Amino acid sequence: MPKIHCLERHVANLIAAGEVVERPASVVKELTENAIDAGATAVAVEIQRGGMGYIRVTDNGCGMEPEDAETAFLRHATSKIQNAFDLEAIGTLGFRGEALAAIAAVARVELMTRTADREFGTGLTLEGGKVVEREVVGCPEGTTMIVRNLFYNTPARLKFMKRDVAEGAAVYAVVQHVALSHPEVSFRFVREGKEELLTPGDGDLRSAVYAVLGREVALGMLPCKRKDEELSVEGFISRPTCCRGNRSGQHFFVNGRYVKSRTMSAALEQAYQNQKMVGKFPGCVLRVACKLNAVDVNVHPAKTEVKFTSERKLFDAVYYAVKETLEAEQGHPQAELKPKAPPKQDQVTPNQTFFRTMTAEEYRRTGQVLHSKRQNPAPPREDPFETAMRQRRQEVRPSEPVCIPEAAEPIVVSAVEDRALVEQPVDNCVEKSVETVENPLYNPGVSKVEPVQTRKPEPIRLGQTPAPAPAEQPEETPDTAAWRLAGELFDTYVIVEQGDTAYLIDKHAAHERQLYEKLAANYGNVPSQMLLEPTAIDLSAEEKQALLDHVPLLENAGLEIADFGGNTVVLRAVPADVEPQNAESLLIEIANKLLKGGHDALNEHTEWVLHSISCRAAIKAGDKSSPQELLALAEKILSGEVPPFCPHGRPCVLKLTRKELEKQFGRIV
Repeated sequence: MPKIHCLERHVANLIAAGEVVERPASVVKELTENAIDAGATAVAVEIQRGGMGYIRVTDNGCGMEPEDAETAFLRHATSKIQNAFDLEAIGTLGFRGEALAAIAAVARVELMTRTADREFGTGLTLEGGKVVEREVVGCPEGTTMIVRNLFYNTPARLKFMKRDVAEGAAVYAVVQHVALSHPEVSFRFVREGKEELLTPGDGDLRSAVYAVLGREVALGMLPCKRKDEELSVEGFISRPTCCRGNRSGQHFFVNGRYVKSRTMSAALEQAYQNQKMVGKFPGCVLRVACKLNAVDVNVHPAKTEVKFTSERKLFDAVYYAVKETLEAEQGHPQAELKPKAPPKQDQVTPNQTFFRTMTAEEYRRTGQVLHSKRQNPAPPREDPFETAMRQRRQEVRPSEPVCIPEAAEPIVVSAVEDRALVEQPVDNCVEKSVETVENPLYNPGVSKVEPVQTRKPEPIRLGQTPAPAPAEQPEETPDTAAWRLAGELFDTYVIVEQGDTAYLIDKHAAHERQLYEKLAANYGNVPSQMLLEPTAIDLSAEEKQALLDHVPLLENAGLEIADFGGNTVVLRAVPADVEPQNAESLLIEIANKLLKGGHDALNEHTEWVLHSISCRAAIKAGDKSSPQELLALAEKILSGEVPPFCPHGRPCVLKLTRKELEKQFGRIV
């Protein structure tokens, strides 16, 4: 049996240092936290060789007395706690008394410190944890720590260190965290003689976010604040459109301490459900304040992991703070896409193809219709996309153009749906006395026509307010970007062109999002249609029970079901936008989703039901669409009326610049 003996003090310090000092970033973290605890208002951090060769941390805090300077490097020597009761409510960043001893054990350390009431300061030099030099030095008020040759006496640790660039990046991340957690302190970070970070230290978190994370990130964030009796949450969260592909943008702080919390991360992402794209993660800078005895920071030597007395309360506080902020945000970011202003007068060119959709006889008859309806009042305007879709479902194709009179100036709107007609030669359809206007497929407006011997009205665009008289119409401003509907790819993607930018819109995803927003707005009063023949649907016992447990939820979404015995339910009504032939598959899909649960099961289930309904009711990829339908979808997405991603998180629109396209063709490099 081997004999038990006590290790030497130096060896014990080396072992303890392995828990506290893992890399240069650990040294910087401990020293900056000590500076903050000392009451510093300005902290400067300088490193060389990623921190392996040189680390210098300077602060303007309270400093140390000469007799305390050497004591500070002893293990478990601290001024921040006095007894065991203090561990129950820790209000400082440091408290263990291990940091300086651990750092001095594996590096060459220099200390210069001075208090405000002394003329000269104290200087110490340590190697391997032992003091090798003491002297009186002239230095500013505060403390300066210099750490050289980290792990010089533990070569086994050196082989686990990464390249200088990686270690320097880790140090930079630590400085960022402490700068965000304490905006009242000005932080300066210098790497290899180059300043990379400087915060103002004005106490404003927005200023710290701007300085640390950059202008673009700061502008893409929303202020977030919520307070209750036990917890308060404040900070900034990213807009749904500014999420990134990883969680590196999530910064959580508890009582001024940077922490890693799966609970807070889960609450944040849960609040963004249905607000972000799949595969994207929201960013945040959230500070949680709570009672000191409600959180235990004495969990790990790195002090980045903490435990709360109630993880559920923490989850709810973060979740509802973020959720309320997102719901309060009015509107969505507007795309820079603006419709082209209507021309002041008709332009007639020989290649225009409007009358390919009608014969000359129909055109003459149009003039009679216009004269007969000249005095009729203007009908109420409807959503152009809903109108076009209703006509498609009813398979109604008018034999003559639809007339939309506007007071004394009637305008005729004609839908271009039959592509076979578009291919007819112009000479076979148009008489020489007939004037034409632009093809609606290549203009974001609809086709206009006026009868012979009738004063020409100003053209209007479907879904837009009629243009005023030329004398009253303001001139187009330089920042108004002209755009046009360029066409459609594969009966799936709408192409819209604006200057040097092209936008590709997934019409199914865009329509699905539009329907979801309408269902969510009308939830509890969704228009439904009774089925002519109620449909009996066979399900598993679990699926049937899930449906019956959520009958009120389904009714609020426009679905009406009843128990039919066994494992069968009867579907009596579906939302008005859902085709009856899709009703059975829709209910089966909803039943499968209702079997799942989450933190907020009712809210999740409601969103799942609305997702399924909107997906089933939306137009599908490959469906034929008229230019008016494509135009209406493009306007709703690009105007910001609905978010630019579907309820499942897929993007609705992609942006392609001319520069990117020319790079693909080798025109530019």
